[in-house]
Amino acid sequence: MAEADALDDAPEDNPYVRDPETDFAPVDDLDAEVAAEQAEQLREAVRYHDYRYYVENDPVVSDYAYDRLFERLQNLEDAFDLQTEDSPTQRVGGEPVEELGTVEHVAPMLSIDSSGDAADVREFAERVEREVGETRFVCEPKFDGLSVEVVYEDGRYVRAATRGDGETGEDVTENVRTIESVPQRLRGDPPAFLVVRGEVYIPREAFQAYNAERVERGDEPFANPRNAAAGTLRQLDPSVTAERPLDCFFYDVLAAGGSEEDVAADASRGGLDAGIEAHWEEHRLLPKWGLKVNDRTERVESVEDAIAYRDALGEDREALDYEIDGVVLKVDDRQTCVDLGVTARHYRWAYAYKFPPRAEVTRVTDVVVQVGRTGRLTPVALLEPVEVGGVTVSRASLHNRKEIAEKGVGIGDDVRVQRAGDVIPYVEAVVESRSEGYFEMPEECPRCGSDVEYDGPIAFCTGGLACPAQLVRAVGYFADVLDVEGIGEAAAEQFVAEGLVSEDVADLYDLSVADIAELDGWGEQSAENVRAELHAARHPPLGEFLAAIGIPEVGPTVARDLAAEFGTLDALLDAEESDLREVDGVGDVVAGHVREFLDNERNRRVIERLRDEDRLGEPESPADAGGDELADLTVVFTGSVEGWTRGDLQDLVQRHGGNATSSVSGNTDYLVVGENPGQSKRDDADEYDVPQLSPAEFFDVLDERGVDTGR
Repeated sequence: MAEADALDDAPEDNPYVRDPETDFAPVDDLDAEVAAEQAEQLREAVRYHDYRYYVENDPVVSDYAYDRLFERLQNLEDAFDLQTEDSPTQRVGGEPVEELGTVEHVAPMLSIDSSGDAADVREFAERVEREVGETRFVCEPKFDGLSVEVVYEDGRYVRAATRGDGETGEDVTENVRTIESVPQRLRGDPPAFLVVRGEVYIPREAFQAYNAERVERGDEPFANPRNAAAGTLRQLDPSVTAERPLDCFFYDVLAAGGSEEDVAADASRGGLDAGIEAHWEEHRLLPKWGLKVNDRTERVESVEDAIAYRDALGEDREALDYEIDGVVLKVDDRQTCVDLGVTARHYRWAYAYKFPPRAEVTRVTDVVVQVGRTGRLTPVALLEPVEVGGVTVSRASLHNRKEIAEKGVGIGDDVRVQRAGDVIPYVEAVVESRSEGYFEMPEECPRCGSDVEYDGPIAFCTGGLACPAQLVRAVGYFADVLDVEGIGEAAAEQFVAEGLVSEDVADLYDLSVADIAELDGWGEQSAENVRAELHAARHPPLGEFLAAIGIPEVGPTVARDLAAEFGTLDALLDAEESDLREVDGVGDVVAGHVREFLDNERNRRVIERLRDEDRLGEPESPADAGGDELADLTVVFTGSVEGWTRGDLQDLVQRHGGNATSSVSGNTDYLVVGENPGQSKRDDADEYDVPQLSPAEFFDVLDERGVDTGR
């Protein structure tokens, strides 16, 4: 904090603003009642100073004075067990979690259509004005961080989630709690229920300093601030998050009202029901509530003013202490935004005007071929490190053999490197050729030695499930399809890296509790939970089994169709390609992929290992798994149902011939609404006139149709 001598404008009713060492009695001399009162007043003082520092950017005490107040509060809370969830001292991070859960958003968090062409921006503005007449725009920097939803009830921080797919996101409540610019308790008089959208980022200066510390410790530096922020926010251990220099700008009220039930009735109205009539008004209200906003936001009268704003901000871009990749134009009037509505993916009242990608020249020192988790081979140029837009770039994608040939990229060439979307580096062109010829892709997979095949310019390893580079993805996808909780991407990578899963996905069933418990971040209880989940997933329906083993082009729907047609795994293994083509939804391409996958000796070995009774066991045929009682039903679920996972409910419907989908359409028969449902699915149900059932009503329907749910 900046230096200052006194708290001249501190809250009048808070006397605890002086030096704790000279103005307060020793902690040991206090009784519990006085300690509790003093602790609450100190929390108020610390929150006030946080507000002056992070929101107002105008601190009124020195760092030293602030630290003394904070330390006094910590001592009081420790001595008298006075910790509260919203205390400033609780930003150090809670207990590690085994896996981030998911949260359904109160209101959809959609993306924004974008372009780097001014003509497209003008076309957006013209469309808006054709529909609603002349309008003003609010222009904001387009931050290059991670978008989050933050929820407050009665002014207190409740939860936070990443954007995810726009409808549900990862629960990062405890990690966001550690960010000092995210208040645990709001100021002023905010709505009783408030949902705001913000962007978590790492300031440039802090990023460079933190990277320097990592290098000194012998750790790999982060590639760029955005990746560092995203990875930090998804840490399973909040104490790790607390150690990293995250910050947050807030810029949108997603929902506001008297209660969550109030705003859930029509989340598309945003803050209208709370009297927030314009986006520009948000930038006045958010700071009053203690939420940090960006000081470069402006309101303009026309699209030409917005374009001028973007150009001016672009000139200042390198001087900013945060990464941006463009600007966002928003229609100012909120009711007009509601009238304009949304598409399936985008707000129709907002548009991003992107900056051109940054580019620099450097030399290609080598080319390596990476094997992706789908078997795709991607050539990557290793570069002499070069700074591109404030980020050191040492590698760049060459995409495929066609692009390499067209650009003539070879080892030793000088090339121009850009950052696509200001994040992903790629080689734009050869500036000076120093090689004898361009790089040629290998004929064998560099990881497993299998033959490389091409689909046009794209190269693929034919090693299938047995290729080590594909193993991590195979494990994660297998566990996801079979709903094995506890084995996400991070766990899959750990199992493979530590050699616990070295041959194929069947190795999962050979792991002991002791094997797993010895890994970093695991304990005996979490290891036992994973073993129990794997056991619970044994003898899956044939359709799930076929989807889980990762046959190219075979998702859950095609897998169920194949299972229904052939009935048993052996029948499918023996089927001719012509037989496969007869299945609804399976054409020539899919039939070819299925037959090629099943004919691969390595894949056959994996399948047979999984069928072992000590591992996954024999998949259930559709006849064994259930019946066709729900053959004419399509069901969508939203919210949670006590005693059931979402996967269990979907499996129940599918095992009895029904269709469980993730989105509501005109073909949906029922939307089942559990606890804490997502609003967008309910809105879609209203639009398509789809009946909405409670879980009890849904189970009544199953009972009427003769489906045994075990209730």
